[in-house]
Formats: sequence, C-alpha cells, structure tokens
Amino acid sequence: METQETIREIKKQFRLFMNGIVSQSMRDKGLDYKLNFGIELPRLKEIAAKFEKNHQVAQALWKENIRECKILAGLLQPVDSFYPEIADIWVEDMHYPEIAELTCMNLFQHLPYASDKAFQWMADEGEYFQFCGYMLMARLLMKGNEMNERAENELLDQALTALQGETGMVCRGASTALRRYACLGKEQARKLLKLLQPMSVSGKAEVLALIEDVKLEAESLH
Repeated sequence: METQETIREIKKQFRLFMNGIVSQSMRDKGLDYKLNFGIELPRLKEIAAKFEKNHQVAQALWKENIRECKILAGLLQPVDSFYPEIADIWVEDMHYPEIAELTCMNLFQHLPYASDKAFQWMADEGEYFQFCGYMLMARLLMKGNEMNERAENELLDQALTALQGETGMVCRGASTALRRYACLGKEQARKLLKLLQPMSVSGKAEVLALIEDVKLEAESLH
C-alpha cells in the first residue's frame, strides 16, 4: 500500500471513531489543532495495530497538524530508522504537552539513544526540549535504567533547578522525573529529600507537593 493510500485509510478510521464532545472539550482547553477528532488513546492504539510500522507513513503523519495523526506517528514509527536528528526535528515541531508525553511513551523511550537524548534535552533552552527530556527520563527510570553517579547528579542538578523555574510545563516534567528517581530506592529517596528540604521555604506548591510525595516514598521503602 502506498504511503498516501495508507494515510487515507488511517483518516477513514479516524472519522469512524471521532468524538465531537471530547474534541470540543479539548478546544475549550486551548488545544487548537487544525483538526481534532477527539479519539481516546486506547482506540488510537487499536487503529495503529491495524497497520504495519512504516517510516514514510509515520513521517507523513507527523507533518499533519492533526492531533490523531501526531499520536499515530509515534505509534507507527520504526525505531531503527528514527535517527537522533529526526528526534530533534519532532520536538521542535511540538506545541502541546499531550503530544510530547505520548511521543515519549510510544516512541522516544524505546530509542537506543534515549538516555543521551534525555540529558541533552534537559539541558536545552527550549521549553519542549526540556519537557521531553524530563518526561523521557521519567520513562527510562520507570523501566529500571541504571545511572552512574555522575549521571545521577546531573539529573538532580538540572531537575531541581527546573523545579524552581517559572515555566509550569518544565517544572511539571522535572517533578515527574524526580518522583521516578525517588522510587528507585531508599537511598535515592533520602538523598532527594535532603536536597529538597532547603527549597521548602520558597512555599512553591510544586516543591511542597513533591516533598510530601518523596516523604511517603521514603517511608514506604523502610
């Protein structure tokens, strides 16, 4: 099946399962895609399962300013042909946190260079690069990826700095990564708690919520 023919078939599936109520709700929340079918993620995964992974199809889908096309692109993109420079191009083209989170979950976490990209993006100045870096790191920590002491300290330094920043999305991403770090073990939870305590005087809601979560995690690991 030719690329454009596959795209047409995919869009037919979208029209079958479109949800106007969800789509309108997303628009009301500021998700201003060119087109949004309002299809839930489980249904999108079912649609993706009907098609083979294909680089050309995934790349074509990603170029569409359609919510469901962006999500399916991450589901249909083969890992072996998704080079690091393409990953950067995709992040540059992200405009909604939902797409960033789902692409990290469906594609980025499976890349052989995922860890390198996570650290690279966390240190980037771009908002979506940073957010993807932290969300990708959180995914890798959930998978049990190990870090040496240098990498661990770099993560903590970057994330704790981001936690005190003014960008809500990046702050949320950093908080997510730190929560996953605290789940690695008692030693990590205690180390993070010690680093967070001086920041509690700021009264920042994100910091205080994270401290409480890490405390609970540390207590559960006794």
